[in-house]
Amino acid sequence: MSATDSSSTPKLRVLIADDFHETRRSVRLMLSMNPDVIVVAIAKDGREAVELAREHHPDIVVMDINMPQVDGLAAFKQISDIHPDTGCILISAQKEIQFLNAAITLGVQEYLCKPFTIEELNDAINRVGIQVRQKRPSLENASRLHKQSESYLEKLAKEYAKEKRTDDLALGVFEQLAENPACELRWLRTLAMLYIIRQEWDKLKALAERLEKSL
Repeated sequence: MSATDSSSTPKLRVLIADDFHETRRSVRLMLSMNPDVIVVAIAKDGREAVELAREHHPDIVVMDINMPQVDGLAAFKQISDIHPDTGCILISAQKEIQFLNAAITLGVQEYLCKPFTIEELNDAINRVGIQVRQKRPSLENASRLHKQSESYLEKLAKEYAKEKRTDDLALGVFEQLAENPACELRWLRTLAMLYIIRQEWDKLKALAERLEKSL
């Protein structure tokens, strides 16, 4: 990479997560040798990794598989749900083949077995960085389209709620809004009323359980 390229490209923001202090320190020192990287957070376990990833939105997480509280795979799944554009390098003291298929399914790009060299780590960082930067524009576009769709559905929902519609079209709009885990409570309550009016008791029961948890 030329000096011009490196100055015009933002540094890769990396989060380190490992329950061993020496590993955290070692990985940080290795990454300090990469001029294209900045370490934005360091976590002692999987739960803290998720919290710090939510706060800092790293480009890449370098994460041990075996950690207390939440293991590396579960932690990365939660991070991916929050930030789908975050890449992952899993590290482990053993070649745990049984985890590889699950890791690939989750979108983990690299796997390093301890001990690894500076070159191995930074080569993996650079490869994942390329993938993250290539993937991000399409994810941002999808997110933008999703937000536009959500906005349109909410506009319809307001009209249908005002008109007190209970037909299939209105039901479909409210059910689509309810598919979002962060759906507003008012739309869930409106959907519940529709189920009562239409006597769709099985759907009402499932929705009531969701409402009870949210309250």
